[in-house]
Amino acid sequence: MSRVNEDEEYHMTSRETVGTSSAEDGGTISRQQWRWSVLAGMASYLDAGSIVALGAGLALFQSYLGLSDGAVGALAALGPNAIGCAIGAFIGGRLGDKLGRKRIYKYDLLVYAAGILCIALAVNTPMLFIGTFVVGVAVGADVPTSLALVGEFSPSKARGKLLGFTQVAWNLGPVIVLLLSLALTPLDLLGTRIVFLHLFVIALVTWAMRRGLSESARWTSASSTKDVKYQLKALFRGAHLRALLFTGIVYVFWNIAAGTGGIFTPYVIKTLNAGSQAASVALSCAGFLIGILVTTLVFMRFADRSHHTRKWMWGIGAVMQIVAYGIYVVLPFNIPVIIANIVLFGVGCSLAGEAFYKVWSQELFPTMLRGTAQGFTFGVARTLLGVWSFFLPTLASGGFTVAGGLLTLFLVISGGVGFFFMPNTSGKSLEQIEAERATA
Repeated sequence: MSRVNEDEEYHMTSRETVGTSSAEDGGTISRQQWRWSVLAGMASYLDAGSIVALGAGLALFQSYLGLSDGAVGALAALGPNAIGCAIGAFIGGRLGDKLGRKRIYKYDLLVYAAGILCIALAVNTPMLFIGTFVVGVAVGADVPTSLALVGEFSPSKARGKLLGFTQVAWNLGPVIVLLLSLALTPLDLLGTRIVFLHLFVIALVTWAMRRGLSESARWTSASSTKDVKYQLKALFRGAHLRALLFTGIVYVFWNIAAGTGGIFTPYVIKTLNAGSQAASVALSCAGFLIGILVTTLVFMRFADRSHHTRKWMWGIGAVMQIVAYGIYVVLPFNIPVIIANIVLFGVGCSLAGEAFYKVWSQELFPTMLRGTAQGFTFGVARTLLGVWSFFLPTLASGGFTVAGGLLTLFLVISGGVGFFFMPNTSGKSLEQIEAERATA
């Protein structure tokens, strides 16, 4: 089948499916594509929002329910930041490839809403743990499926821009959550409950709006074939295995640092008496605001320009993140040092972090393995973050030097692998990338 015919097939059934025409593939984004990106990107909003809401209220729930440091670590490990999310990603990513994107994102937000409501109304430890786990599973299933959809309908020369927009949504969720937490600080635990109820409402509204979202045209076309090269075992051979290792290593080690900042910054600041609850929330909020600005003004503008540009963006961002956590090894854990960490990491991770991981996860895998591959790497990353989260409260109870040193090492690994093994995929269609990798 010729490339022209493929593009016509992707676009001809737009009422039932979503795709790109050959004209749109040059980089022009339609209003409909922006709308699809917003609806798909809400998975990132709800993912990060739930992580940070839990982080902002963790110390309050601990006091209310009398949780030990070990229980706090277990709660963080089971939730949207870690193991619960990992289970959802493993299952949802694969089912999204087998059954279609629409079947997954059509229902998972109802599960998310139920879990969030359970947390918001929690009056005992089982309710808190069950709700947290359910939320984790739901967002884990939604994220790889939604991102695959965005990657498949994006124009080749605007794929980074639209996937970068989902990262803006990922940062916006914590900003709204943290601002609400800050405003509701005088209400203590009641304020935290209201924050979770806000996520409940957003999830239901998004679910209702998504009901009119169509299936991916690329998935519809690819699912009609039963080619052996799309079987699960093909993911662990040749170019697919190399891509899996690349995206996995980059994301696993970066995500441990990002997850630490996302869920534990308010908790650690308050626990180590480096600042008040309000100050800890405000500082975390500043980091996400920086992420929104840098992603919008830099990443979305330049990510599709060229391979050389991507290389420079990643290199600069990686160095900034390494310095951000390296300063914890040599400087005291106080407000000025925490501010430096937040600024450096906020800028750095916008250039060399999850946004590029999202882009590469769509570019490096064929349609029928795309959700599976990202669900796998996403799940492994969140599992290892769960293990880290379980030990971090104890590890950081006497200071942040050791934790800071380990996080610095992790960022060196992620940054180095991303820079030296970065694939040359900028501006190419998904079909062109797949063809090139098949002969590599």
